[in-house]
Amino acid sequence: MIEFYHISKQYVNDQFALNDVSISIEKGEFVFLTGASGAGKTTLLKLIFKEEHPTRGQILIDSLNINLIPRKQLYELRRSIGIVFQDFKLLDNRTVYENVAIPLIVRGEKKSVIDKKVMNSLSLVGLTHRKNYIPTHISGGEQQRVAIARAIVGNPKIIIADEPTGNLDTDLSIEIFKLFERINANGITILI
Repeated sequence: MIEFYHISKQYVNDQFALNDVSISIEKGEFVFLTGASGAGKTTLLKLIFKEEHPTRGQILIDSLNINLIPRKQLYELRRSIGIVFQDFKLLDNRTVYENVAIPLIVRGEKKSVIDKKVMNSLSLVGLTHRKNYIPTHISGGEQQRVAIARAIVGNPKIIIADEPTGNLDTDLSIEIFKLFERINANGITILI
């Protein structure tokens, strides 16, 4: 599913965020990536969805060498990956429903399909009752669940979460991890 072969990512002054990293993550695995601050965890995640490009090595997603994907076809890769950020990245001028619907609107899905998928995603994260709220009017834990609903609404093969509980207290963190476990039980590969 996700394979790194001798990946290096070098920044200025010969500093390596990653140096000769090889990993293999199977379909349906739930993987935690740990390490000290500055160890390259976020860089590794960004390489998977091509926000960053490796200095050396090859990355395969579902047996496809993503280094060879032309920029104008990048959307095809990104449609198969749901991303959850630590700081939620929700639009404050849109409702919870509208935030979750964004990936489907961008894809040009029909209104009826959007409605069904958004409500299914909100149901999975327990937020159908908050669909008309603005993100700033709900709790941090609810905002993170909205971000997760947005990540899963397009039925991705992979969910990438960059410190998804970094801004949450212990009880909310446990709740979010239980939610990821339920998502993973549906066969979605999760990398946190």
